[in-house]
Amino acid sequence: MFLNPLFLAGTALVVVPIVLHLLMRPRPKHLLFPALRFIRQRHDVNRRQMRLRNWLLLLLRAAVICLLALALARPSIQGNAGGIGAREGPVAAAFVFDTLPRMSYRHENQTRLEAAQAFGASLLGELPEESRVAVLDAATTLPTFQVDLGGANHRIERLEPRAVGRALSKVAIDAAGLLKTSDLPKEIYLFSDLSRAAWDPGDAAELTAALESLGLTGVYLIDVGVEHPQNYALGEVRLPGQSLAKNTALNLRCELSSRGVSGQRVVESYLLGRQGQAEKRSQEIVELAEGESAAIEFVLGGLDEGTHQGFLRIVGGDALAADDTRYFTVDVRPAWKVLVAAPEPAEDYAFYLTEALAPQAFRKNGQARFDCDVIGYPRLAEAPLERYAAVVLLDPPPLADAVWQQIGAFAQAGGGVAVCVGDAAQPVASFNSAAAAEVLPAKLDLVARHPQGDVSLAPDDSQHPLLEKFRPLRGTIGWDAFPVYRYWQVTALTPGAQTVAAYSDGDPAILERPLGRGRVLLLTTPVSESPHASAGDRWNLLATGFEPWPFVMLANEMTLYLAGSSDTQFNYLAGQTATIRVQPGQRHPTYLLTPPSGDSERIAADPARNVIVVAATPEAGDYRIAAGGANAGVHLGFSVNLSPDATQLQRIEPEQLKQLFGKVNVRIARSRDQLDREVSTSRVGRELFGMLIAAMALVLGLEHVLANRFYQAPGSGLRAPAGKKQPVARSP
Repeated sequence: MFLNPLFLAGTALVVVPIVLHLLMRPRPKHLLFPALRFIRQRHDVNRRQMRLRNWLLLLLRAAVICLLALALARPSIQGNAGGIGAREGPVAAAFVFDTLPRMSYRHENQTRLEAAQAFGASLLGELPEESRVAVLDAATTLPTFQVDLGGANHRIERLEPRAVGRALSKVAIDAAGLLKTSDLPKEIYLFSDLSRAAWDPGDAAELTAALESLGLTGVYLIDVGVEHPQNYALGEVRLPGQSLAKNTALNLRCELSSRGVSGQRVVESYLLGRQGQAEKRSQEIVELAEGESAAIEFVLGGLDEGTHQGFLRIVGGDALAADDTRYFTVDVRPAWKVLVAAPEPAEDYAFYLTEALAPQAFRKNGQARFDCDVIGYPRLAEAPLERYAAVVLLDPPPLADAVWQQIGAFAQAGGGVAVCVGDAAQPVASFNSAAAAEVLPAKLDLVARHPQGDVSLAPDDSQHPLLEKFRPLRGTIGWDAFPVYRYWQVTALTPGAQTVAAYSDGDPAILERPLGRGRVLLLTTPVSESPHASAGDRWNLLATGFEPWPFVMLANEMTLYLAGSSDTQFNYLAGQTATIRVQPGQRHPTYLLTPPSGDSERIAADPARNVIVVAATPEAGDYRIAAGGANAGVHLGFSVNLSPDATQLQRIEPEQLKQLFGKVNVRIARSRDQLDREVSTSRVGRELFGMLIAAMALVLGLEHVLANRFYQAPGSGLRAPAGKKQPVARSP
């Protein structure tokens, strides 16, 4: 194709050297000279040589004129993946912007999103008239074309960093689907800092197929990132639990990391008051080398009952403020009431379990998280179970159907039940009755015996919440130091039941069954026995082995899970739906929700479930929920933090980018000039102007050399022009 096809008319000037050649042809002269025979032979040879030389010079001079005309016409070659249509013709373009928090990284007094907006606005202003433009960001789910270029520019100006959104590769797939509906030449512009987290490798096949289905399309990746970012970042805040017992210190753990920078940083902890005012509680000074990370711990004491919110913050900030602050919410409440039923003497039999849940020293100073009531089985039928958060049956004997029904109703209403079977589970048929089957996760079969102590508890890498605290300790707990000598084997799992943990030989150790709003755990070996039991009578050494801290941890996590603390969540990631449970004394018709932005709104609780549901959590920060007045009213809340990969600045490798786009020719640009060249190449093709000018110069130089050589006079270094008469020697 030619940008200036009119210049091709200049090739007509090739007739000029032809005319000159014909006009300046040498004409024969008649001379009188003796001995003409030899001269005539020489004359014929010279005439043939001169004719050949003249034709060669004619071709070179004609070629100079043709090459100049072609160069001025500016021909180009269209690439296989370039755009189609003329440079000034309208196009269908999709502008895809990464708007996740990492794009708020500030460099040269400009965030990466601001740099992308400026880039996109200037590019938009030069699009051909009548072009159709769609502007998409990480939160776009229904892409559409803007009404006109002015609307597209307004949409670009309004882009802001978002706490949650989709990977750029997924948005690009949607953009390709939208462009497919247009008949215009198609172009996609992806504005990104080229962070690895912006791209999902799992989208590679779908992304490649979507772009290739558009035919000849220009795909441009505008890199607005910083090649060597410098940043300090706070990691996830780790809490001892979502809920704490009164007078229990709150231990906050967090990790401070550095990237591309080293030095000393100060991290502060804050608690919020009822009106949202921040009160500094403590600080830690951390020295970090480049690429290093360090754990930080804060201990906050003196927390009264109620919901407490706060945050951790890096003092001074840095180029990326989004990961300089992390938020948290905990609920401080009275100790959970737990009913423990055990064989007589019940207090002795339940001693190991109650000491693990509520040590005597903690009970005296009011720091115990559980308030355990111990009763014998004869009193179980009359116990007011509704007063308790969890019920634990230690080595239960055969129970009446009415008792099983009472326990089942307690679980159906939201309570947690643990059944730890042992010697007293005889006859086994009583535990496989119809009433018991309505409660237990499985039927009991036979007692497995391992007197050598070669079997132990062996929790795997399950994602079950009961074992969540054990995952960081994977490989460090020596469960084989606490052997299990006997346990019940089970059969016929109830539909919906699952194995939570197993023994080292693969048999189930802990099973769970959801029951209504509650749950039932079946432990196939007792977790507490009488301190007076002989060594031969013991089923295991879980509670009596040397330093049995794994048992203490297991007992607490199991009871917390049964009491429902794992169901009460106060800390979420941006975009998740927050569900806050409302206690009977906290019920109001409506509540005032105040997000981090401060724009309060009225919401109502779900009366059927007694929960407040907040579906939209687009901001990171502390959300407050209040009702009934500032002092005596209800004060609840929850915290929202960014996803860990939302602020990752590690750039994607070229090879990874190539794998993501496959065979699609993606043109990467970091500057406007570079993008202009890529767009010109894509729409118009690669111009041959430079090559044609170079070829013309080469031909012109060759013509000059040959002309001087052909017309050079013997002995003088000069040559007369063709057609001019040579001097003739005359005889005297």
